[in-house]
Amino acid sequence: MRTMPPARTTPPVRRDRVDALAIGVVVLLCALWGIQQVAVKVAAAGGLPPLFQASFRSAAAALLVLAWIGARQGGAGVRAAFRRDAALAPGLVIALLFGLEFLCLFPGLRLTTASRGVLFLYTAPFFTAAGAHVFLPHERLRPRQVLGLVVAFGGVAAAFAEGLGAPGGSVAGDLLCLAAGALWGATTVVVKASPSLSRSDSARILFLQLAGSVPVLLIAAVLGGQAGHWPQASELAWLALLYQTVVVAFASYLAWFWLILIYPATRLSGFTFLTPLFGILAGHLLLGEPASVALLVGLGAIAVGMRLLNARAIRAAVARGDAA
Repeated sequence: MRTMPPARTTPPVRRDRVDALAIGVVVLLCALWGIQQVAVKVAAAGGLPPLFQASFRSAAAALLVLAWIGARQGGAGVRAAFRRDAALAPGLVIALLFGLEFLCLFPGLRLTTASRGVLFLYTAPFFTAAGAHVFLPHERLRPRQVLGLVVAFGGVAAAFAEGLGAPGGSVAGDLLCLAAGALWGATTVVVKASPSLSRSDSARILFLQLAGSVPVLLIAAVLGGQAGHWPQASELAWLALLYQTVVVAFASYLAWFWLILIYPATRLSGFTFLTPLFGILAGHLLLGEPASVALLVGLGAIAVGMRLLNARAIRAAVARGDAA
């Protein structure tokens, strides 16, 4: 009787440029992540401390991902999620980076203004581009793409121009938020640069990141006195945390890992410049925060920057008839 060879994970089919599907998905993700900024504020105002939110979100979302793996792959898939193989070590690395990102971001936002904090957080594409240029030879940037990143970042700066001049900022807070952006960019590069992770299922990668970050975030919440201050939280606060957990940490992150396993990380990361602008729009529409002319200037600059960054991809999509 002939035995069958063990099943192997089929590596995703990689593409050297983004297409209409990737552009549409990543723009949707940016909108969801922009709304998340409002959800964090609503949950905190309703009685859920930020570090508690982060630890709860990672733990609950990890269970959702595990259930997703079980529904798609059965018990074998669940056991594979905990398997000690070549993907485990880099998986724990991205988990640590993910946890540290939030440990830098939340204290940073308390020390500096929200506008400055978000601006420095979304320097992540620069760190992704720099890391990809060094560690991923097939994703090295051309001068036109570098210009696109610079123009797009200038658009974000224009959108937050009024906030940058406001009192309340600090060098320490700015540096912490900048560190969070660097950690986010490093996470993307590690996923792309690791042969074992790049051959893994996107759901398992997300599970390793979320589950591995829980101890880091939970310990920080306990040490910061934020672990038990939630019994009196409002229903709206819990709904906001539910959005962060199910829509953002589970569904959107699953889609993001799927994207970066297939498409060039640098070009995808360039689109994340849209997130803070969606955050401004969400804040204006849902919280009544003011939106200025600087927002329109920023949107225009970001559109130009994205065009420069993905000019070849857009032309190819138009030629194939799958993009307007």
